[in-house]
Amino acid sequence: MEAQKTTTTAKSVNPDEIAHFSSMAETWWDPNGPFKPLHQLNPTRLAFIKDQICRNFNLDATADKPFSSLRILDIGCGGGLLCEPMARLGATIVGADAAHKNIKTASLHAQQMGLDIDYRFTTAEELSEQGEKFDVILNMEVIEHVADISSFLDACHKMLKDDGCMTLSTLNRTLKSWAMAIAGAEYILRWLPKGTHDWHKFLKPSEVCELAAASGFDIESLKGMVYNPIKSRWSLDDHDFSVNYVALVVKSKNG
Repeated sequence: MEAQKTTTTAKSVNPDEIAHFSSMAETWWDPNGPFKPLHQLNPTRLAFIKDQICRNFNLDATADKPFSSLRILDIGCGGGLLCEPMARLGATIVGADAAHKNIKTASLHAQQMGLDIDYRFTTAEELSEQGEKFDVILNMEVIEHVADISSFLDACHKMLKDDGCMTLSTLNRTLKSWAMAIAGAEYILRWLPKGTHDWHKFLKPSEVCELAAASGFDIESLKGMVYNPIKSRWSLDDHDFSVNYVALVVKSKNG
């Protein structure tokens, strides 16, 4: 068996997490496979991303390609579930992941779809050191898997243009999130392999706000993402942050 390639120079890289997601890389685009929860969540994530980016840049959300003027980074892109719709909306999109197998899977699928996406086997810190700059950074379901959140967010801050914005989503550390994301999704429904999530790494909104502020970000918008098991559908919510939540952050005006 070929040894799994990983990029390990960045402090934020957790080799165990990389190995875990690498083992599932070939199943990213299977809507009934290990990433079924992300496929279900994707329409709600995309609705938030599109709305918030259009608001931030005063873009016409009804246009065919409203993101045609934007350079977007999807950090921790996995198999490209967000990169492809961003490309279809006109963005110049860079997808970065610290697992080589994920990049191979994402690149092959984009090629099959006829999409031009710049996929890179790299980390946020490495991109930052190379002087990369982006209008938008998608930071979705990533920070609960990194080893050093501060280093990771510092790199994102450095890469974001002054008038840019970043979407950031993660899981809250509550009993309800443990019941749904771990007990339910991993052990009862078996949507995800056991060990996909570590509840102790989930982050309360107050903790995300503190970490974001320490790296020079302000929270502009915060929404909960609520799952309806009867309809098997997610929706955005202004009050319920008990399981998943998503934020829009911008560079602090204070420095």
